[in-house]
Amino acid sequence: MALKTFKFGIGEGYQEIALPEEHILQVIEGNEVPKLKDIKAATIEALRNPINSEPLQSVVKQGDKVAIIVSDITRGWIRTPEFLKYVVDEVNLGGVADEDICIVIAQGTHRAQTKAEDIAVCGQEVVDRIKVYQHDCLADDLVHIGDTSRGTPVWINKHVADADKVIVTGGITVHLMAGFGGGRKSILPGVAGDATIQKNHALALADEVGAGISQETRTTLIDHNRLNDDMCEAAALLAPCFLVNSVMDTDGDFARIVAGHWHDAWLEGTKEVMKIQGVKVKGQADVVIASPGGFPKDINLYQGSKTYDTAEMALKPGGIVISLLEAREVNDPPEYMQSFRYDDLIEMEKAVRAKFTIPFFIAYRLFLLCQKSTVYIVTKKENFEAVRKTGQIPVETLAEAWTLAQQQLVERGLQDDYTVNIMQHAANTVPMID
Repeated sequence: MALKTFKFGIGEGYQEIALPEEHILQVIEGNEVPKLKDIKAATIEALRNPINSEPLQSVVKQGDKVAIIVSDITRGWIRTPEFLKYVVDEVNLGGVADEDICIVIAQGTHRAQTKAEDIAVCGQEVVDRIKVYQHDCLADDLVHIGDTSRGTPVWINKHVADADKVIVTGGITVHLMAGFGGGRKSILPGVAGDATIQKNHALALADEVGAGISQETRTTLIDHNRLNDDMCEAAALLAPCFLVNSVMDTDGDFARIVAGHWHDAWLEGTKEVMKIQGVKVKGQADVVIASPGGFPKDINLYQGSKTYDTAEMALKPGGIVISLLEAREVNDPPEYMQSFRYDDLIEMEKAVRAKFTIPFFIAYRLFLLCQKSTVYIVTKKENFEAVRKTGQIPVETLAEAWTLAQQQLVERGLQDDYTVNIMQHAANTVPMID
């Protein structure tokens, strides 16, 4: 029996496991694409030769009040500081002075950032030059700019609403409800009010009680995705003047910068993402071992939940998931962890419908998975008590998780006839089964 060693990111480190090679169905990794060698040159090229838009310098003019929306610390993988400075410089070249520019951090429903985190997501030079505002979805000065056709009232950040021109920045990857992140998500949920966010995200539930999650809102689906369509309508009400989004490869390096029209450039970016992340797989396996790739994607269980969505795609019904999530901020957001107080799926679904919030819904998805499958989670020991409430089985090491999984395979009569799928960057890898 030949053993092969696999390394999985967890926090800022990693853990290894040696597995019998004959039982590995597939190592599911994204596709290799050329890396951008010069981020500055690629960014300036994208800004000056954009998709379905005039160059950024021509879109803004002297006297404009410009708001630039920037993703928060939970989206550190976007590496915004490496291109944001050049966005600001192009706005300057269009005639807009620094004092007429502001940055709004797109927290959505997340907590406010520290000054150090502002620097981490914007870069020191930009923070020294440009005013930075934290978005608060519960603020009392939100501005109502209209309603979508589905009845979502669109309340947005005052600084964004008051701007003459709004520039959206961010990054594009797959998203378990909206199909893909990036683009319009910087508006809703990024700088939207709580009522707007919850109304929109409630579209992720099926129409009938007991039906659970809507099949119209899932990973990689854009066409006729009602949650995405609602987001796009909200963004169209604001009509951002320009978009700049990064597309990363499986190593977290820049593959492309897309820029231009807020929807068309984003749509082009989603196609690039699928070239990288979309992977044809041989089949679903009895066991899936999955990591999002380490910090910051495993900063908490809430962010790490993206790992389970794609891992489940590669898993046989009722199979075993082994995830690796350091979750150094295990109780953030508090509402997410407080959602695990139900023993019955229908009871929890009814509660989500009665008072929908994003953390509650994400918790429901995980609870649903844990009811159908066995989920071991490799995490910090101090997280164990909190993790048990989710339905997962916590362990400190990958080796321990594998031992427990093997015992379960024996109990199922699969000790000699099981398969394993490996996902070392599960948050950015999409299994595609024909």
